[in-house]
Amino acid sequence: MPAPIGIQLYTVRDQLAKGFEPTIRQIAAMGYVGVETAGFPGTTAEAAAKLFKSLGLQVSSAHTGLPLGDDKNKVLDLAKTLGITRIVSGKGPDDFKTPELIKKTCALFNQAAQAAKENGLTFSIHNHWWEFQSLNGKPVYQYMLEQLDPGVLFELDVYWIQTGGCNPASVIKEIGKRAPLLHIKDGPCVQGQPMTAVGDGKVDLPAVAKAGAGTAEWMIVELDACATDMLAAVKRSYDYLVGKGLARGNKN
Repeated sequence: MPAPIGIQLYTVRDQLAKGFEPTIRQIAAMGYVGVETAGFPGTTAEAAAKLFKSLGLQVSSAHTGLPLGDDKNKVLDLAKTLGITRIVSGKGPDDFKTPELIKKTCALFNQAAQAAKENGLTFSIHNHWWEFQSLNGKPVYQYMLEQLDPGVLFELDVYWIQTGGCNPASVIKEIGKRAPLLHIKDGPCVQGQPMTAVGDGKVDLPAVAKAGAGTAEWMIVELDACATDMLAAVKRSYDYLVGKGLARGNKN
């Protein structure tokens, strides 16, 4: 059975800011099984959690700060409010520019994963293109795999993997069970150019779904920006993924 389809709510941040509840209701009506949070424009985590529950929307995970230092209790409280076990975070391009910086960044991720584990959570890294660019003839993520503890998981963003210069399906197979979450986006795979609805771009999504079969627990649509109407693109993305049997929705 295909993995369920979710949506990263950052995709519809502008719509949420204008009306959180009506936007979430539209997403539920489209057939999305779940949502992944990244802030709560115009509302609170508590109110959002109640809304999700009332609409039968699962919360797959949340993008948060690292569960360390001053942010630790904030992250743990959010996870409890949402009733989730998966938290996701990442770092910017400057944190991966040299092998030494990569080592330092991975040490931080290891600490985050340990803190998460101690509190009944899992920690996943969300990538962008910079983790899949080449550094001294080797992709940055390969350096990361050498430094990361096995308990550090991944939310692999297939679009950024390809934009960075690697093959998404191959990376998904390589990471295997450590990548329970996949971010599904599509477009020209060129930095700075707007994305498209899923299925209208250059990413080989059937290959992605095949590579993640048996290991991916969620297929999460995320469009950072889109040249067309965003909610229309969100609906078109659902129709493509579910219609092709690449993900499981509430409306087939």
